[in-house]
Amino acid sequence: MAPQVLAAVFGCEGQSLSPDEAAFFREVNPAGFILFARNVDNPAQLVRLTGDLRASVGRDAVIMVDQEGGRVQRLRAPHWREWLPPLDQVTRSVPGGMERGLWLRYRMIAHELRSVGIDANCAPTLDIAGDQTHPFLKNRCFGHDAGTVAMAGRAAADGLMAGGVLPVMKHMPGHGRTVVDSHLDLPTAPATAEELLRTDFAPFRALNDLPIGMTAHIVVPAYDAHQPSTQSVRMIRVIREEIGFQGLLLTDDLTMEALAGDLSDRTARAMLAGCDLALHCNGTRREMELVAAAAGPMTAKAGHRLGKALALRRPPDPIDVQAAMAELEALLTP
Repeated sequence: MAPQVLAAVFGCEGQSLSPDEAAFFREVNPAGFILFARNVDNPAQLVRLTGDLRASVGRDAVIMVDQEGGRVQRLRAPHWREWLPPLDQVTRSVPGGMERGLWLRYRMIAHELRSVGIDANCAPTLDIAGDQTHPFLKNRCFGHDAGTVAMAGRAAADGLMAGGVLPVMKHMPGHGRTVVDSHLDLPTAPATAEELLRTDFAPFRALNDLPIGMTAHIVVPAYDAHQPSTQSVRMIRVIREEIGFQGLLLTDDLTMEALAGDLSDRTARAMLAGCDLALHCNGTRREMELVAAAAGPMTAKAGHRLGKALALRRPPDPIDVQAAMAELEALLTP
């Protein structure tokens, strides 16, 4: 009988997997893993690490990273390309060239990720940039209106999929109105339900067929004045019903200070609200033990969603990287 899969995605501490970490992952059997800059040195090292992570659970588990480009880019020079912030690329795109340029960008990012064993990217960011959007988020967005963000997000997601990498759209149901960094405090998105449906929710609704989504640690008073979306039954229902997303729903990192309580409480509340997977990123063993105990095994519905997402992984389409880079450069103004 196959072991139950834990409803969690975990990080690891360093650039190689210790025997203790491998034994822990073998025991708890997380649904997948996420990598950060602390885990990255060079391509050969990353190939070993991703292989060891999968070997620890004995299956082809999904391995994620945040490779948006700009500030949020875990694989960097000299071994990987440095990419413009997403909003900067959109701004610099020649007329009519935005979508093709973004497709090329994320197709090449997918090429770099797949070559080291990473098969999911926490992108596209479908939040809408506004005048007051906090700097931690603003230039990670694709635009200032729902239509632009939806078109850009679709191009980015399609580029990743063509390269054999699963996109993870974020931050549902929309982080752009907030003026606080959710890594440090709990933001609020002040707007009426009608405004949110017309704007913030619209890019996610347009891309609700994507396989994986990530929640936002934000309060949306029009629906729930007290609970962050990640831990709100009402907001998860909005994501499922009003936005129409039926894919695998992952929390944002549970260690972020937008959430109150200890990690057991944070995890339990997210799972009770209806999230499929708990995300814990820093690789600290004691914290992962708390998350594992509170998350428990994946539900049948969550397991089905994970299976559908993983079934979309496929060998990358062929790409001439030099030609793709030249084409992308021609689509950007100096």
